[in-house]
Amino acid sequence: MSAITLETIAAAEQLMGVEYTPAERQLMLDNLEGQIASALARRAVPLANHVPMAMRFDPRLPDFAMPHGMDALKLSSVTAPLPRSDEDIAFAPVTHLATWIRSGQLSSRRLTQIYLDRIAALDPKLECWAQVTPDLALAEADAADALTRGGVNLGPLHGIPYGLKDLFDAKGTITGWGAEPFRDRIADSDATIVKKLRAAGAVLLGKTTVGALAYNDIWYGGVTRNPWNLNEGSSGSSAGSASATAAGLCAFAIGTETLGSITSPSQRCGTTGLRPTFGRVSRAGGMALCNSLDKVGPICRSVEDTALVLAALNGADPADRSTIAAPFVFDASAAWKHLTVGYLPEAFGEGATAVDHAALAAMRKLGVKVVEASLPDLPYGALMNILFAEAAASFEDLTLTNQDDTLTWQDAAAWPNAMRKARFLSAVDHVQLDRLRYLVMQALDRLFREVDVLIGPFMTGPMLIASNFTGHPCLHLRAGFEELGTRSPASLASGKLTTGEAAGGKTYTVPQGISLWGRLFDEGPILRLGMALEAALDVAGKRPGLPE
Repeated sequence: MSAITLETIAAAEQLMGVEYTPAERQLMLDNLEGQIASALARRAVPLANHVPMAMRFDPRLPDFAMPHGMDALKLSSVTAPLPRSDEDIAFAPVTHLATWIRSGQLSSRRLTQIYLDRIAALDPKLECWAQVTPDLALAEADAADALTRGGVNLGPLHGIPYGLKDLFDAKGTITGWGAEPFRDRIADSDATIVKKLRAAGAVLLGKTTVGALAYNDIWYGGVTRNPWNLNEGSSGSSAGSASATAAGLCAFAIGTETLGSITSPSQRCGTTGLRPTFGRVSRAGGMALCNSLDKVGPICRSVEDTALVLAALNGADPADRSTIAAPFVFDASAAWKHLTVGYLPEAFGEGATAVDHAALAAMRKLGVKVVEASLPDLPYGALMNILFAEAAASFEDLTLTNQDDTLTWQDAAAWPNAMRKARFLSAVDHVQLDRLRYLVMQALDRLFREVDVLIGPFMTGPMLIASNFTGHPCLHLRAGFEELGTRSPASLASGKLTTGEAAGGKTYTVPQGISLWGRLFDEGPILRLGMALEAALDVAGKRPGLPE
């Protein structure tokens, strides 16, 4: 006997926001069983997380021209002497660490041991490492030192210890994606970015924590903490990468972003995060959340550091069919005062902070041309349903087998609920959302024909959603500090991302950041202008006061 009745069709109409006549319902009743049978037949085919979508997102419009012809990386010269204290060394920029290692003033083994000692002392408080690999790290450090003694330097990451977000495979390590069903998963090969970083001479310290299945800061081992206020989470999903970098437990770390997962923890922890153009960095060997949205980028303590890490990560990869061959160009000495910087007035309205306004004022004082910009009135927030659908598809098996019940975080905002709700999304609406996405791509393309860089708070206005769905790059850097109470976790419960509200009572001095967005495959201008703004604001050097 059919489970579908005229009454169930009428009830479904209410969910879909449509209305059919009795005759139309009767016609559907006669053949809906075939559609359901097809869906069940498809479910019978196992789809591993690494299986990509046949359709792939390309951020380039038909008239796009790649802005550069070949790679070029020119860093600042470093004259600072090697500090005496281990803590000062731990917090030094990668540019400085690289200079000291290349000159023989600092060995990779000593630097690696400094970070391992700090991890041992501070990680119990921060819960920002899913797995530490000291033997591997020291072996890689010794190999880097041997090359140095032989007069060989592999580049600015030679001998530099880093943390890898626990979405990426590193052979022989646990890669648990922060989620209980996968906590014993051992990687049998290296992700592409791990191979690239090893070839660049970087030293893997271990795996930094990730909010379960790339959302928030709650993982199977606990809650990753903000070093500036241990009572709150570090936000997510690159929770461990931002927390560890902010606390000086690594020189830099790898993050990913689907919607705010580099920028949000960088905002909360005071790190500098670079979300590159979609397609610039391979995701092969990493957990897929949303095939058309996931991006990989560095989390550092200074703007210039993000450039040298991205230079090592950059490159098309046959193993990731969404990658695009694109040169990466950065010149620390490049001129920037000719740039035109735009801002969206609505982004500096309700929700913007004093730090946000001060950052805009500092930009004006730099001497660049600052102008109002605008975007058309489109329902940018509606694009979120693409994210929910892709995420639910990536982990459909957890939903259909009830393994989602094993995840620690279970409430209205958590993945289990969001992925269950996604089953009610309309496939027709999904196609229409893809067409809306194309209109948003055109809108941002027009915007960046008028301005070179856009500045704004990362959460107010439409840019967090719009730029993630168009694939435009974003640099988020520390801009100041505020006195805030302990904040609640990030949430997608309302269908949009909120990064938590501050409670009353005791306040803490916590960092706040500002975002710079730029043109597709042209990160250089936002990085160079970011360096100038970083120097003008002069807030990058302050450290969280963690007791050891």
